[in-house]
Amino acid sequence: MKYIVLLGDGMADRPLPELGGKTPLQVARTPNMDRLAAGGEMGLVQTVPDDFTPGSDVANLSVLGYDPVKYFSGRAPLEAASMGVELGPDDVAFRCNLVTLEEGKMADFSAGHISSEEAEGLIRAVDAELSDAEVSFYPGVSYRHLMVWRGGKAGAVCTPPHDISGQAVQEYLPRGSGSERLNDLMLRSRKVLADHPVNQNRVLHGDHPATSIWLWGQGKRPILPTFREKYGLKGGVISAVDLMKGIAIYAGLKAVNVPGATGYFDTNFQGKALAALDLLAEEDFVYLHVEAADEAGHIGDVGEKVRAIENFDQRVVGELLQGLPKLGDFRILLLPDHPTPIPIKTHSSEPVPFVLYDSRKVRETGQCYDEASAAKAGRMVEPGYTIMDLLIREA
Repeated sequence: MKYIVLLGDGMADRPLPELGGKTPLQVARTPNMDRLAAGGEMGLVQTVPDDFTPGSDVANLSVLGYDPVKYFSGRAPLEAASMGVELGPDDVAFRCNLVTLEEGKMADFSAGHISSEEAEGLIRAVDAELSDAEVSFYPGVSYRHLMVWRGGKAGAVCTPPHDISGQAVQEYLPRGSGSERLNDLMLRSRKVLADHPVNQNRVLHGDHPATSIWLWGQGKRPILPTFREKYGLKGGVISAVDLMKGIAIYAGLKAVNVPGATGYFDTNFQGKALAALDLLAEEDFVYLHVEAADEAGHIGDVGEKVRAIENFDQRVVGELLQGLPKLGDFRILLLPDHPTPIPIKTHSSEPVPFVLYDSRKVRETGQCYDEASAAKAGRMVEPGYTIMDLLIREA
């Protein structure tokens, strides 16, 4: 038996006036996801526990079977593992976004989805100017980077920059324990970045410059039982982003790198599907994560979100449905980690639609894959971390 999680990050949404009161999932052409819905069991799953911020870190830990109440210690330490940054027991890792601030507002939480090559030069410059015996900066992917504060404080209240797009940032600066140091670093970074050649070139070409770092998502290294210890399976995670690769590493799963996987609209959808099939030829389990729909939600672009969903359906789900029968029996869990509604341009905590599909027990329900159909199906899975038990232990 092969077990597959197909996770379209942020696919779920709310009914939108510009789509005639429908969601992007309802409008998008998704014959392959509809095939899974029609032949499987649908419902809703609450991936974000009460009192947790609806981040991809919490939600994906939950989907993978790890109770966030027990195992979540912060987003950045998960990303540190993917980046090969070793954390000591007293080290605090912070996500370090490159952002564009204009007139005191968060103009762009991704600095125009800056390329990894450009961003590396900027983060190296920040590290050269701002690092010391306690603080170091590490380049990551696109706008997503890392700061480590050795022996630092983890108690500051920090706001994800994608939660405040277009808003004045002053009231969202870090506050509380350790915040004075964090705010000082963020302020000093503006001078480092102001006249950097990378930014000068971006302005010349009409792109958003990275005007500041933004620190958030902090925590110390977590301790997780391995996925094999929990479920008796070996496998891997396929994703473009360090967060998911870090979760894989802590869970004892392979973090699979796919050429051309960018974490954006131009990601290598088909390459991810083919990598999943290659992995499943040798292992039992794959968790395939695609970021594109989430990015569209964050910028409030309905058209891009619909296109991202259609690309996920055709070039990921469709490719897998062609190749999986050659590997024998299989079970698929299809879902988002959380909604990323267009109107609010950030994550929300509503339950998300899921499908459990078993190649040995194909049904004929006539259902389509969307939020309303999943709600109508009537099944609610809560807490969310039990959804993995349904995929594997009820096989």
